[in-house]
Amino acid sequence: MRKIALMLTMLVAMMGNAWASSNSLWEQSALNRIMKEGKLRVGLDSGYMPFEMTSKDGKYIGFDVDFAKQMAKAMGVELEIVNTAWDGIIPALMTDKFDIIMSGMTVTAERNLQVNFVDPYIVVGQTILLRKGLEGEIKSYKDLNDPKYKVISKLGTTGDYAIKKYMPKAELRLFETEADGALEVANGRADAFVYDLPYNAIYSAQNGDNLVHLDEPFTYEPLGWAIRKGDPDFANWLNNFLRQARGDGTYDKIYNRWFANSDWQDKLK
Repeated sequence: MRKIALMLTMLVAMMGNAWASSNSLWEQSALNRIMKEGKLRVGLDSGYMPFEMTSKDGKYIGFDVDFAKQMAKAMGVELEIVNTAWDGIIPALMTDKFDIIMSGMTVTAERNLQVNFVDPYIVVGQTILLRKGLEGEIKSYKDLNDPKYKVISKLGTTGDYAIKKYMPKAELRLFETEADGALEVANGRADAFVYDLPYNAIYSAQNGDNLVHLDEPFTYEPLGWAIRKGDPDFANWLNNFLRQARGDGTYDKIYNRWFANSDWQDKLK
């Protein structure tokens, strides 16, 4: 009997410790703070078509923005968009400037050392915008691996990394925004712009007279929402939110709004 009583005492103690640990995690969770304060703070870098952009009237619009609105609605809280430069967006998350990054961020092993990603919500890849006149000379990214070619991307993006990995011999130039980088090629001051397929496809449609789009992705890039480490409650809620959105038609509705038509382009600055 004494042995059984001792085992029961130990079991109760273990359960108490587990409960205390779980309760402590919840108290520190971003989700707990969001619910208490009634506000979801979303970090993004406006300018990445069609994920996050700024309209003529100064509002943030796009695929990620619509999901952020749906997320806040599901939580029953207010949404606050925090526009943040790309090269500082992970440090800003880690220092609690916002609760989540929803900005077309590719899930990479390097970034995953700093933040946690929930399940990917879309998969894209790097493609190439070529200067007009090079279409017969350049057939794939391999042909750009030559010192005579000037290749552009946005600083700190997977386009930046892809050029360094797959075209190390090319002359690399990096810009603070994707728009400035693509414009450099459209104006004939560089040979190629390497960036995500959705952005390049839209930019090419708008500037087809000056560019050629090699639209076959040469990388595999799942995009995911990023949160601070050590927050299983928030990650669990986000994964279930995404699963529900895919199942009830919300995902398809938002996707079609931004990828299946171009009406939104008239709203841009």
